[in-house]
Amino acid sequence: MKNGQTVDDNLVALIAKIGEKITIGKAKSIQNIDGINNYYLHTVVKDNVAKLAVMVSLDTKDNSEIVKQFSKQLSMHIAASNPLALESSSIDQSIIDKEQELVTEELKNSGKPDDIAKKISLGKMNKFKEENALLTQAWVMEPKKKVQDVLKELSVADLKIKEFYRIKIGE
Repeated sequence: MKNGQTVDDNLVALIAKIGEKITIGKAKSIQNIDGINNYYLHTVVKDNVAKLAVMVSLDTKDNSEIVKQFSKQLSMHIAASNPLALESSSIDQSIIDKEQELVTEELKNSGKPDDIAKKISLGKMNKFKEENALLTQAWVMEPKKKVQDVLKELSVADLKIKEFYRIKIGE
């Protein structure tokens, strides 16, 4: 950490200072030395403490202002839209299964014929995947475009979203 102590040492010192049990629920580090890393804090409570935080890592050799600005906007987009994965094929299967159950139950209660219900189910699941995969989400700054379209428009040959992480207090 910045003060030269470990996370454990800082945690013990903080517990001793305030007298409350503190546990770390989630933690993530992103290591991308050759690319661009960015973070965004939303609803900042105090210096570097926020209710919502996003980290983004881009693979690129381009260190231009355009790429840095995109990285910042992408972080804000992730904070607002809460994608589940970079691509639809990367969404956790258990989440897809749960959504499929909800859609199936909804369609059973609608009284539609089975063949129509299957088509509706397929469409709903495709829409769910599109709305929850970062690259196919509508870009928050310009909703008529998708994130992948904005990425292409930047015309940076080697620019790729490597990874991202979104964490919210209470999750």
